[in-house]
Amino acid sequence: MNKTLKSILLVVGLVLLIYGVYTVFAPEASLSIGSLDITAQDNTNSYIMIGLGLASILISFIGGKYLN
Repeated sequence: MNKTLKSILLVVGLVLLIYGVYTVFAPEASLSIGSLDITAQDNTNSYIMIGLGLASILISFIGGKYLN
């Protein structure tokens, strides 16, 4: 695998992983009425981003070994 392609996959994987983890912990919507606080959060997209980031990182490492 080309060194440039490995580097691009690694950077994209790290960005997707960081963005996915950030969106898991950052609340999407919140509602405050007096002392009642309600937060609604759907983490499906966050888990997909984390999975794609990990897959991209693994492909950049494993692909370098087997596709040379």
